[in-house]
Amino acid sequence: MTVRWGVAGPGPVAGNVMRDLAHVPDAVLTAVGSRSAERAAAFAAAHAASAGRGQVPAAYGSYRALLDDPGLDLVYVATPHPHHRALALAALAAGKAILVEKSFTVTPAATREIVAAAGAAGRFAMEAMWTRFCPAVVRLRELVADGAIGEVCTVTADLGLRHPVDPATQSYHPERGDGLLFHLGVYPVSFAQMLLGAPEAVVAHGVVHSSGADVEESVLLRYPGGRSALLFASLRSPAPGEARVLGTTGWIQVPPRFHYPSRIVLHRDGHDPEIIDAPLTGAGYAHELAEVTERVAGGHTESEIMPLADTVAVQDVLAEIACQLGIRVIEGPAELP
Repeated sequence: MTVRWGVAGPGPVAGNVMRDLAHVPDAVLTAVGSRSAERAAAFAAAHAASAGRGQVPAAYGSYRALLDDPGLDLVYVATPHPHHRALALAALAAGKAILVEKSFTVTPAATREIVAAAGAAGRFAMEAMWTRFCPAVVRLRELVADGAIGEVCTVTADLGLRHPVDPATQSYHPERGDGLLFHLGVYPVSFAQMLLGAPEAVVAHGVVHSSGADVEESVLLRYPGGRSALLFASLRSPAPGEARVLGTTGWIQVPPRFHYPSRIVLHRDGHDPEIIDAPLTGAGYAHELAEVTERVAGGHTESEIMPLADTVAVQDVLAEIACQLGIRVIEGPAELP
């Protein structure tokens, strides 16, 4: 079965992701929707290679028109975070499967609403956390499951870049989803959740811009049995982008950048480090795109690698961080205009 993809929100992120669709058999980019017909048409022309057979995807000047296309199986929601809710719900109501860019939404309530709607509709839904599908991360999870480093005690992860904003000329706009937490901060949180599950306590310290958007955060997550996660993200300063998984008999290093690695290093207590190379296909998005295509073609409603329960757990942590830091969170409407 060929899975026919549609894109809602043809911005730079969607452009990077869709370039990798050409690496996925049985997946074609069929249509693009935007509030700007010109932008949709430009995106469609630029990604004709992902449409197969040299065809240019259909371009629609509204999201509603995209969702009304009967030739789509799945919609990739890549609009700003506050608008994920309305598009995801509308796509499910239109009978489409959905892949929603991370962060899934900006509130736990909206996330649970979409999850419930997907369940009621019997349609596939997944958060686009590409990290979990990178071959190096898949191998890391296998090593942990096999007891290569004993029991996992602590996870550390950092991710940062310098993105200064001059208040005299521009600002962050939380209503558009600007800020750190839902763009970069989600990566360390999701990485920790993948290995340790849901925490029993969250402690966050950070810096919030005058607009109400966060620009830096340090987070401590506490888990049962004395386990913990130490996480850092920043728009004020560069950071290596490294993660470490520390166990009772060794540790695994995920070199920069940990959210799309092509290598891990296994350190077993008393042994020399073992370098494990696991190259990415394309830019690295192809692995999650292949998973989604296979699940949709097979009639599945979830991915076992990125289940909806994990997305809900991550969203709960993000909400607690936002609350503790006083981040201005603005959820978009539940329905398309």
